[in-house]
Amino acid sequence: MTPLGWLALVLVAVGVVGAVLPLLPGGLLSAAGVLLYWHSTGYAEPSVVLVAALVAVGLLTTVVDYFGGAIAARAGGASVLTTAAAVLVGLVLLFVAGPLGFILGLAATVFAVEFAQHADAEAGFRVALYSTVGVLASTVVQVILTSAVLVALVVVILV
Repeated sequence: MTPLGWLALVLVAVGVVGAVLPLLPGGLLSAAGVLLYWHSTGYAEPSVVLVAALVAVGLLTTVVDYFGGAIAARAGGASVLTTAAAVLVGLVLLFVAGPLGFILGLAATVFAVEFAQHADAEAGFRVALYSTVGVLASTVVQVILTSAVLVALVVVILV
């Protein structure tokens, strides 16, 4: 395998790590790695269909990354204002306290804003729980998808 092929494989592997670490675009790194590997083989391996499928999985992972938590929050009953405030606070706390800060900031903000709007602690807790579980579930989905891209690429390389 060429050095460019190795770099492509590293990109896809870092994509799996990026599925867990915030602000590291795992899906985009995986898609870029697949395209780089395809380029490194002179567009001979893998097939166009498999490249398209793997890039589509990478893009789907990106959609899940950016919208999974917000979709879960909305499904749980959070308003657009609540969702926007939670994402903003979560991102600020991400830089202060890392991924745990993001998750705790998101949950606390959703609860606080929903409680302030409706004066219902039970409903605020339910919406905060949906949001938090949604963020965590989207991370699990991202890991599964980027891992599938990595496994597929390794199989192509080995076969």
